[in-house]
Amino acid sequence: MQTIIIGAGPAGLAVAGRLTKLGLPFTLLEAAPTVGAAWRNHYDRLHLHTIKSESCLPHLPFPDHYPNYVSRDAFVAYLEQYVAHFGIKPVVNERVTGIRRADKGHWLVRTNTDTFIADNVVVCTGYNRVANQPNLPGLDSFTGTVLHSQSYRSGAAFAGQNVLVVGMGNTGAEIALDLAEQGAQPTISVRGPVSIVKREVFGRPAQPLAIFLNKFPHWFYDFMAGLSQKMNTDDLSAYGIQTPPHPPSYMIRVLGKIPVIDQGTVAQIKAGTIAVRPGIDQIHELGVTFTDGRHDVFDAIVLATGYRSGLSEILGEALSRKILNEKGHPRGLWDTNPALKGLYFLGFATPLTGILRGIRLDSERVVKAVVSDER
Repeated sequence: MQTIIIGAGPAGLAVAGRLTKLGLPFTLLEAAPTVGAAWRNHYDRLHLHTIKSESCLPHLPFPDHYPNYVSRDAFVAYLEQYVAHFGIKPVVNERVTGIRRADKGHWLVRTNTDTFIADNVVVCTGYNRVANQPNLPGLDSFTGTVLHSQSYRSGAAFAGQNVLVVGMGNTGAEIALDLAEQGAQPTISVRGPVSIVKREVFGRPAQPLAIFLNKFPHWFYDFMAGLSQKMNTDDLSAYGIQTPPHPPSYMIRVLGKIPVIDQGTVAQIKAGTIAVRPGIDQIHELGVTFTDGRHDVFDAIVLATGYRSGLSEILGEALSRKILNEKGHPRGLWDTNPALKGLYFLGFATPLTGILRGIRLDSERVVKAVVSDER
């Protein structure tokens, strides 16, 4: 039986590595010319927020000489090493345009050049495939530079400039920090409360604590996460950032809101190096008016406004209604509906215990299900 994997990022490679280990055939389709395309295009400053021992792919740890928090370039090198180690040969420049159910329980996967048929399809295109471009009032009239964070590389290009970063997720917080470190004058527009946790607590990585607490009931995890946040995170209300009413574990589990892993942005906000403003009321030719009535002049605007999975464009309307939630993400790794047998999804969950760790663990569940179906 044949398996098609869509996407040669960490999730797709994790499935490919496990299937290779089991000696099972597969075809790995990748829209870009190389593996790990999204990671190659991330901003220069990026490092993993999770420790290397919990962020590797199946059956191959990171090299010993890698630092505890792996850089973007080192992670891309690791993905290339992973492909070489397992002899994975992705079919590149094959952009999937549609997935449809065929007769006799097979799946048809259409690309820009071909049509593939398989018993199992594992979709690993990622939850951040398509940049979310908000319709901000007056954005078209702004005469300065406008770019989505997907196109941002380094703050060096903005040295000496006033730059507005729209959104304070992990990307927005780190881009603002990068801008400050590179000599720009960044401002973050924050519409609502922001859940912030430190990457390290009492000098130790926070991820192992999150993994430990995840073994307990939700109420206890939430209580301890909230207590840790109060003990280790500063109150930023005086700087224009409110803390949500729920702990980080609740925010991500129930509301799907990923907490900001602070790497120094908070200190720069408190020092006045990074300014904070509320939501945007109107954008003008040379500046922005915020909802509190304040008007500031900017040379550039960086839209750190997140991404969409773009799965609905691939699945089509009928399949999307059956599989996707209101945010456009799969409801699970697979659906129990017999009509959807053989269709799997990996890399769309954002657990507080670490996205890459989740991919490693969930890839085992997916591959076991594939093997079970084949037998």
